Amino acid sequence: MDCPQSGNATAETDERLNTGNDDTDDVEVRMRKASWEPSVLSSVGKEILYFAGHEISIWESLDSFGSVIWPGALALCHYLESNRATVDLLDEAVLEIGSGTGLVSIVASLLGAWVTATDLPEVLGNLRCNLSRNTRGRCRYTPQVAELSWGHELEKTFPHSVYRYDYILAADVVYHHDFLEELLVTMRHFCQPGTTLIWANKTRFDSDLVFVENFKKTFNTTLLADNGEVKIYSATMKDESALVTSKETEGVAKKQVKDVDKNESKQEIR
Repeated sequence: MDCPQSGNATAETDERLNTGNDDTDDVEVRMRKASWEPSVLSSVGKEILYFAGHEISIWESLDSFGSVIWPGALALCHYLESNRATVDLLDEAVLEIGSGTGLVSIVASLLGAWVTATDLPEVLGNLRCNLSRNTRGRCRYTPQVAELSWGHELEKTFPHSVYRYDYILAADVVYHHDFLEELLVTMRHFCQPGTTLIWANKTRFDSDLVFVENFKKTFNTTLLADNGEVKIYSATMKDESALVTSKETEGVAKKQVKDVDKNESKQEIR
Protein backbone atom coordinates (compact mmCIF):
# COMPACT_ATOMS: atom_id res chain seq x y z
CA MET A 1 0.00 0.00 0.00
CA ASP A 2 1.42 3.35 -1.02
CA CYS A 3 0.48 6.78 0.24
CA PRO A 4 -0.33 9.63 -2.12
CA GLN A 5 1.81 12.70 -1.99
CA SER A 6 0.19 15.66 -0.34
CA GLY A 7 1.03 19.16 0.75
CA ASN A 8 0.10 22.73 -0.07
CA ALA A 9 2.45 25.64 -0.50
CA THR A 10 2.42 28.14 2.36
CA ALA A 11 2.90 31.90 2.26
CA GLU A 12 6.59 31.42 3.04
CA THR A 13 7.13 28.79 0.33
CA ASP A 14 8.15 29.31 -3.25
CA GLU A 15 8.10 25.85 -4.78
CA ARG A 16 8.19 24.20 -8.18
CA LEU A 17 7.09 20.58 -8.46
CA ASN A 18 7.73 18.31 -11.42
CA THR A 19 5.82 15.09 -10.74
CA GLY A 20 4.83 12.05 -12.71
CA ASN A 21 2.66 9.03 -12.13
CA ASP A 22 5.48 6.78 -10.94
CA ASP A 23 6.77 6.90 -7.36
CA THR A 24 10.34 7.07 -8.61
CA ASP A 25 9.87 10.23 -10.64
CA ASP A 26 12.08 13.07 -9.56
CA VAL A 27 10.54 15.89 -7.60
CA GLU A 28 12.17 19.30 -7.64
CA VAL A 29 11.25 21.76 -4.90
CA ARG A 30 12.60 25.27 -4.40
CA MET A 31 11.81 26.70 -1.00
CA ARG A 32 12.67 29.50 1.35
CA LYS A 33 12.81 28.01 4.82
CA ALA A 34 13.99 28.96 8.27
CA SER A 35 17.36 27.64 9.43
CA TRP A 36 15.74 25.58 12.21
CA GLU A 37 13.46 23.65 9.87
CA PRO A 38 14.52 20.09 9.00
CA SER A 39 16.54 19.98 5.79
CA VAL A 40 14.38 17.12 4.51
CA LEU A 41 11.67 19.71 3.82
CA SER A 42 13.54 20.46 0.59
CA SER A 43 12.31 17.14 -0.85
CA VAL A 44 8.95 15.48 -1.31
CA GLY A 45 8.28 11.77 -1.63
CA LYS A 46 9.67 8.62 -0.07
CA GLU A 47 12.70 8.34 2.19
CA ILE A 48 14.42 4.94 2.30
CA LEU A 49 16.13 4.01 5.55
CA TYR A 50 17.60 0.84 7.07
CA PHE A 51 17.03 -0.14 10.70
CA ALA A 52 16.66 -3.40 12.62
CA GLY A 53 17.65 -5.41 9.56
CA HIS A 54 14.88 -4.05 7.37
CA GLU A 55 14.43 -1.51 4.62
CA ILE A 56 11.97 1.15 5.76
CA SER A 57 10.19 3.43 3.31
CA ILE A 58 8.70 6.59 4.77
CA TRP A 59 6.31 8.84 2.88
CA GLU A 60 6.84 12.51 3.71
CA SER A 61 4.78 15.54 2.77
CA LEU A 62 4.68 19.28 3.32
CA ASP A 63 1.36 19.21 5.20
CA SER A 64 2.97 19.77 8.61
CA PHE A 65 6.17 19.36 10.58
CA GLY A 66 4.72 16.03 11.68
CA SER A 67 4.97 14.73 8.12
CA VAL A 68 8.75 14.88 7.77
CA ILE A 69 11.66 13.04 9.37
CA TRP A 70 13.50 15.09 11.98
CA PRO A 71 17.06 14.53 13.29
CA GLY A 72 15.83 13.38 16.70
CA ALA A 73 13.91 10.48 15.18
CA LEU A 74 16.95 9.25 13.26
CA ALA A 75 19.16 9.52 16.35
CA LEU A 76 16.65 7.71 18.54
CA CYS A 77 16.19 4.89 16.03
CA HIS A 78 19.95 4.43 15.80
CA TYR A 79 20.21 4.39 19.59
CA LEU A 80 17.44 1.82 20.02
CA GLU A 81 18.94 -0.42 17.34
CA SER A 82 22.47 -0.17 18.75
CA ASN A 83 21.68 -0.49 22.46
CA ARG A 84 19.30 -3.42 22.74
CA ALA A 85 21.06 -4.68 25.87
CA THR A 86 20.35 -1.34 27.59
CA VAL A 87 16.86 -0.76 26.18
CA ASP A 88 15.29 -4.14 25.46
CA LEU A 89 11.95 -3.48 23.79
CA LEU A 90 11.10 -7.13 23.17
CA ASP A 91 7.51 -7.78 24.34
CA GLU A 92 7.36 -4.37 26.04
CA ALA A 93 4.41 -1.97 25.85
CA VAL A 94 5.57 1.22 24.14
CA LEU A 95 3.81 4.53 23.57
CA GLU A 96 5.24 7.13 21.21
CA ILE A 97 4.05 10.72 21.57
CA GLY A 98 4.33 13.01 18.57
CA SER A 99 4.91 10.08 16.23
CA GLY A 100 4.86 12.13 13.02
CA THR A 101 5.87 9.90 10.11
CA GLY A 102 5.97 6.87 12.41
CA LEU A 103 9.65 6.05 11.94
CA VAL A 104 10.42 5.57 15.65
CA SER A 105 7.29 3.46 16.16
CA ILE A 106 8.20 1.34 13.14
CA VAL A 107 11.69 0.63 14.48
CA ALA A 108 10.33 -0.12 17.97
CA SER A 109 7.85 -2.56 16.41
CA LEU A 110 10.59 -4.25 14.40
CA LEU A 111 12.54 -4.64 17.66
CA GLY A 112 9.66 -6.62 19.13
CA ALA A 113 7.65 -4.03 21.06
CA TRP A 114 3.87 -3.70 21.31
CA VAL A 115 3.56 -0.12 20.07
CA THR A 116 0.92 2.58 20.16
CA ALA A 117 1.79 5.58 17.96
CA THR A 118 0.03 8.87 18.72
CA ASP A 119 -0.29 12.28 17.13
CA LEU A 120 -2.80 14.93 16.09
CA PRO A 121 -5.73 13.97 13.81
CA GLU A 122 -4.32 15.63 10.69
CA VAL A 123 -1.16 13.50 10.89
CA LEU A 124 -2.77 10.11 11.51
CA GLY A 125 -3.52 9.21 7.85
CA ASN A 126 0.11 9.31 6.74
CA LEU A 127 1.20 7.77 10.05
CA ARG A 128 -1.09 4.75 9.61
CA CYS A 129 0.07 4.28 6.03
CA ASN A 130 3.76 4.29 6.96
CA LEU A 131 3.22 1.93 9.90
CA SER A 132 1.19 -0.55 7.86
CA ARG A 133 3.58 -0.66 4.91
CA ASN A 134 6.67 -1.21 7.04
CA THR A 135 5.43 -3.57 9.77
CA ARG A 136 2.90 -5.89 8.11
CA GLY A 137 4.20 -9.45 8.32
CA ARG A 138 7.43 -8.32 9.95
CA CYS A 139 6.55 -7.79 13.61
CA ARG A 140 5.45 -9.78 16.66
CA TYR A 141 2.67 -7.26 17.30
CA THR A 142 0.63 -5.04 15.01
CA PRO A 143 1.27 -1.39 16.00
CA GLN A 144 -1.74 0.68 16.97
CA VAL A 145 -2.49 4.32 16.14
CA ALA A 146 -4.34 6.71 18.46
CA GLU A 147 -5.17 10.39 18.51
CA LEU A 148 -3.48 12.37 21.28
CA SER A 149 -3.63 16.09 21.96
CA TRP A 150 -1.03 16.99 24.56
CA GLY A 151 -2.51 17.96 27.91
CA HIS A 152 -6.12 17.48 26.78
CA GLU A 153 -8.38 15.14 28.79
CA LEU A 154 -5.53 12.72 29.41
CA GLU A 155 -7.15 10.85 32.28
CA LYS A 156 -10.35 10.50 30.27
CA THR A 157 -8.75 9.19 27.07
CA PHE A 158 -5.79 7.34 28.64
CA PRO A 159 -6.84 6.53 32.24
CA HIS A 160 -4.11 5.22 34.53
CA SER A 161 -6.37 2.36 35.56
CA VAL A 162 -6.30 0.98 32.01
CA TYR A 163 -3.15 2.20 30.27
CA ARG A 164 0.35 1.51 31.53
CA TYR A 165 3.44 1.50 29.35
CA ASP A 166 6.94 0.16 29.90
CA TYR A 167 8.47 2.82 27.66
CA ILE A 168 7.43 6.24 26.41
CA LEU A 169 9.31 7.39 23.30
CA ALA A 170 9.51 10.95 21.97
CA ALA A 171 11.69 12.50 19.27
CA ASP A 172 11.98 16.20 18.39
CA VAL A 173 8.74 17.10 20.13
CA VAL A 174 10.32 20.28 21.51
CA TYR A 175 10.67 23.12 19.02
CA HIS A 176 9.02 26.51 18.42
CA HIS A 177 5.40 25.80 19.36
CA ASP A 178 2.96 26.97 22.03
CA PHE A 179 2.33 23.66 23.79
CA LEU A 180 5.50 23.02 25.78
CA GLU A 181 3.65 23.16 29.08
CA GLU A 182 1.05 20.68 27.79
CA LEU A 183 3.82 18.43 26.51
CA LEU A 184 5.43 18.24 29.94
CA VAL A 185 2.03 17.51 31.51
CA THR A 186 1.55 14.70 28.99
CA MET A 187 4.97 13.23 29.70
CA ARG A 188 4.22 13.32 33.41
CA HIS A 189 0.84 11.62 32.89
CA PHE A 190 2.28 8.65 31.02
CA CYS A 191 5.55 8.28 32.95
CA GLN A 192 4.23 6.25 35.87
CA PRO A 193 6.15 4.07 38.35
CA GLY A 194 7.93 1.40 36.33
CA THR A 195 7.84 3.43 33.11
CA THR A 196 10.95 4.75 31.35
CA LEU A 197 10.65 7.81 29.14
CA ILE A 198 13.23 8.16 26.36
CA TRP A 199 13.33 11.56 24.68
CA ALA A 200 15.60 12.63 21.80
CA ASN A 201 15.78 16.26 20.72
CA LYS A 202 17.83 18.77 18.80
CA THR A 203 18.14 22.14 20.55
CA ARG A 204 17.07 25.03 18.33
CA PHE A 205 15.80 27.83 20.61
CA ASP A 206 16.42 29.20 24.07
CA SER A 207 12.93 28.00 24.99
CA ASP A 208 14.16 24.45 24.30
CA LEU A 209 16.77 24.88 27.03
CA VAL A 210 14.10 26.10 29.44
CA PHE A 211 12.08 22.98 28.69
CA VAL A 212 15.12 20.78 29.35
CA GLU A 213 15.54 22.36 32.78
CA ASN A 214 11.87 21.82 33.61
CA PHE A 215 12.16 18.25 32.31
CA LYS A 216 15.06 17.59 34.67
CA LYS A 217 13.12 19.08 37.60
CA THR A 218 10.14 16.87 36.85
CA PHE A 219 11.89 13.52 36.32
CA ASN A 220 14.94 11.57 37.36
CA THR A 221 16.98 11.97 34.19
CA THR A 222 20.06 10.44 32.60
CA LEU A 223 21.82 11.58 29.43
CA LEU A 224 22.04 8.44 27.32
CA ALA A 225 23.71 9.85 24.23
CA ASP A 226 24.89 13.09 22.62
CA ASN A 227 26.02 13.02 19.00
CA GLY A 228 26.77 16.76 18.95
CA GLU A 229 23.43 17.60 17.36
CA VAL A 230 20.85 15.53 19.25
CA LYS A 231 20.74 14.64 22.93
CA ILE A 232 18.90 11.55 24.15
CA TYR A 233 17.61 11.42 27.72
CA SER A 234 16.02 8.69 29.77
CA ALA A 235 13.66 9.67 32.55
CA THR A 236 11.72 8.02 35.35
CA MET A 237 9.13 9.31 37.76
CA LYS A 238 10.30 11.22 40.83
CA ASP A 239 8.86 10.52 44.26
CA GLU A 240 6.07 12.73 45.53
CA SER A 241 8.28 14.98 47.69
CA ALA A 242 10.48 15.80 44.71
CA LEU A 243 7.42 16.58 42.60
CA VAL A 244 6.17 19.05 45.20
CA THR A 245 9.45 20.94 44.93
CA SER A 246 9.15 20.88 41.15
CA LYS A 247 5.60 22.27 41.24
CA GLU A 248 6.72 25.16 43.43
CA THR A 249 8.96 26.34 40.61
CA GLU A 250 6.38 25.73 37.87
CA GLY A 251 5.01 29.27 37.92
CA VAL A 252 8.48 30.72 37.43
CA ALA A 253 9.21 28.22 34.67
CA LYS A 254 6.03 29.14 32.80
CA LYS A 255 6.96 32.81 32.92
CA GLN A 256 10.45 31.98 31.60
CA VAL A 257 9.02 30.07 28.62
CA LYS A 258 6.56 32.84 27.80
CA ASP A 259 9.25 35.52 28.05
CA VAL A 260 11.60 33.55 25.79
CA ASP A 261 8.83 32.89 23.25
CA LYS A 262 7.92 36.57 23.24
CA ASN A 263 11.51 37.56 22.47
CA GLU A 264 11.90 34.90 19.79
CA SER A 265 8.69 35.89 18.06
CA LYS A 266 10.14 39.33 17.49
CA GLN A 267 13.07 37.88 15.58
CA GLU A 268 12.72 37.17 11.87
CA ILE A 269 13.45 33.53 11.12
CA ARG A 270 15.42 33.10 7.94
